[in-house]
Formats: sequence, structure tokens, C-alpha cells
Amino acid sequence: MVRLLLVVATALALTCGGAAAAKLDLATVNQAQFSAERSKGFSPAILKAQILLDRARFSPGLVEGRFSENVAKAIRAFQTANGLPSDGTLTRETWDRLTATSTKPVVISYELTRKDVSGPFTKRIPARMERMARLQRLGYRNVTEKLAERFHISEQLLRRLNPGIGFRKAGTKLLVPDIDRGDSPATIAGIEVDKGARLVRVLDPSGKWLAVFPASIGSAEKPAPSGEAEVKRVVRNPTYHYDPRFAFKGVKAKRPFTIAAGPNNPVGSVWIDLSIESYGIHGTPEPGKIGTTFSHGCIRLTNWDAENLASMVQKGTRVSFKDEMANAGGE
Repeated sequence: MVRLLLVVATALALTCGGAAAAKLDLATVNQAQFSAERSKGFSPAILKAQILLDRARFSPGLVEGRFSENVAKAIRAFQTANGLPSDGTLTRETWDRLTATSTKPVVISYELTRKDVSGPFTKRIPARMERMARLQRLGYRNVTEKLAERFHISEQLLRRLNPGIGFRKAGTKLLVPDIDRGDSPATIAGIEVDKGARLVRVLDPSGKWLAVFPASIGSAEKPAPSGEAEVKRVVRNPTYHYDPRFAFKGVKAKRPFTIAAGPNNPVGSVWIDLSIESYGIHGTPEPGKIGTTFSHGCIRLTNWDAENLASMVQKGTRVSFKDEMANAGGE
């Protein structure tokens, strides 16, 4: 009887857990097809769509292979820009238009380099800003975090794509998303910060959306500004200067302090300084929270989206803050 129960339990485990435990390989994702089913769990089709959206600069934020509010925003923006019904649902028509944007595989084989696996790393980063100020650099904690950010994906997904690999040795072959966005647009007319939608849009002279990024924009405590501004400068690998006048919740320091540069710095890997004092568009050490949390008044993007935006702007680029969701953006 016990033997029979063990056999039944094993069979159930194989049946019920088989899909979750199935190997995730190149073909599974690259050959994924449209499905009308809406799963709350991991989906190779959603992963494929996320990578294609990211590549087309309709950023879904952190690529995780699951449907989320940021994915819905990215789909809605892509639909609007392409003259499709914009409900944020991955329809057959949207899938066909999205997959037509690129014929390249969405997941590729990549060989780790010495630069990928080299530090220096910052293994322990304190939560409190005052303690961060004691560190000489706010680097990546480890190789996994470094690679995940480079390829715009969660560490969990990176490990799932590469089970049993330690990411420590140069020459190791991995599966990673191909998130190459190509050259940035040669000319942009301005940036639109939509506070209601929590989105940053890059516009061409006709008002067409060239790129759309999910963002955390201000809070009730520290609201984002309104009206018009312009880009003053771009600072890559910035340090962070805290002024007690900011009075951030949880920061008890009465004197100014500076936090060293690095991707885990509070403003991430790039700072786009605006003409409104103390405000900017910047990166973040926590890409999974973009669009779902608030900021200290500034406009916070994932590091990779902030870096991409920084490559498009120049001194004097117009930045418009919108309090209501915009309807423009179609062709």
C-alpha cells in the first residue's frame, strides 16, 4: 500500500509539476506562439513579447516572463503608437504587429567574459542612506545582479534560464535575452512625463512616441513638479548628495552627506539634471519596483531605461510634466 502511494505521488508530481519544472531552452521562447489564454504564472509567450517590447523601446521595465501592470502599459503604448485598439491586452493583432518588428531570436547564447565576472563588488549594502555614505562605492552585489541588469531581467529569470550555472567563470555559456535596441533616435523633440500614467515618453517633432518607459514619479510627501522644464546636463555614474532640507522619511541625519557612485547608488547609474532645482530623471538600484512605488519627487526609471534616455537628450531638451494621461502618440 505504501509503495502504491509513493508511485501515485510520483505520478502526480510529474503531472502537476511537469510544466513548471520543464527546461526553458532557446526553442521554447524563440518559437513561442500567440495564445489567447491568460496565465498569471510564467509564460514563454509573455517573455517573448516583453523582450520584443523592450527592444522596440516600449519598455516593460524588469523582464520576468509574467504579465504585470508594466507589461500592460508597454503593450498599451505600443498599440497606441501603431494605431491599434489600446486596451493593454496582448491580442492576436498586437502579437502579429509586435513580432513583425524584429526577426531576430529573442533569446540567444552568450559567453561570459572576464569583464562580466570581475568586480569589485559591494557584497553588503545597508538600507539606511546614512550608512551607505560610509561605503567607497555602491557597486553590484555579485555577478548575478550585474548580469541581470545588463540583460534587463530578474535574477530569478536569469537563474531559470541557466539552471545549475554559477556565473563565476569566463567562457561559461548562458542563455540571455537579446535586448539590443540599436541606435538611439537621431532627433527628438522632447520628453513627456505623465504623472497619472507613471510613464515617460520620448516624442519626435510630430508628437509620435519614439520610446515609452515605466516610471516612479513623486509621491504625496514629495510630489513631482508640474509645467515645463528642460535638461541642464547628464551625469553618468553620479554621486548622491543628501540635504537635510529634503527631510526624507526614515533619514535622521541633520547634516548633509554624500553617497558614492555605483549602480546601487540611490539615483542609480545616471542622473539627467533638470532646470527645476533638485529635480532630475535618474536610475534606481531596485528595477522591480519601478512603476509600482513612489519616489522622492524625482522621476525614477530602471538603470537601463535611464541610460537609454540619457543617450537621446542634450542640454536644452524640453521636458513637459503632464498631470493627466495623454491621448496622443499615434502615427
